[in-house]
Amino acid sequence: MLTIEELGDHIRDIPDFPIEGVVFKDITTLLTHPGALNDTVKHLEKASEGFEYDAIAAIESRGFIFGSVMAAKQDLPLVLIRKPGKLPGEIVSEEYSLEYGTNTVEMHKSSLPAGTRVLIVDDLIATGGSAMAAVSLLRRDACTVAGAAFVVDLSFLGGGSKLKENGISYVKLIEVDSE
Repeated sequence: MLTIEELGDHIRDIPDFPIEGVVFKDITTLLTHPGALNDTVKHLEKASEGFEYDAIAAIESRGFIFGSVMAAKQDLPLVLIRKPGKLPGEIVSEEYSLEYGTNTVEMHKSSLPAGTRVLIVDDLIATGGSAMAAVSLLRRDACTVAGAAFVVDLSFLGGGSKLKENGISYVKLIEVDSE
């Protein structure tokens, strides 16, 4: 099994993407390494052992990769937090700010029974906008956010601090403290 440090070695930097001045952390190079997806999920599950959760909410799009595998392995419900216009039926939506603009995420209304304890999963936390939007959506849908798990935390952008300030504990595998 790859160590967390070895997983980090497989994530590449793409400068000036999606806009000039942003250094994008590309996990596709991690996913093309044989066994790395399974090892990453194992590390995420181990890191999340302190959370009590009954379901997983995965944030589009790369969060789907890790969240869906975790949900399947643990035989748990999976809620998709999606970009606008991708879900049929009645939805709840939330707009948020990110490092280089604004965006909106949506989920199906009443995806889970009220009171369900949900773990939010995504590949990366930066400013915390999408994670906090997911928290808001789940809370508005009467769920409890048990915590959040990320492969990468760009801690210099403050997203993890934003979660903590709002009462959400989180775990991360790899911390990046500067661009």
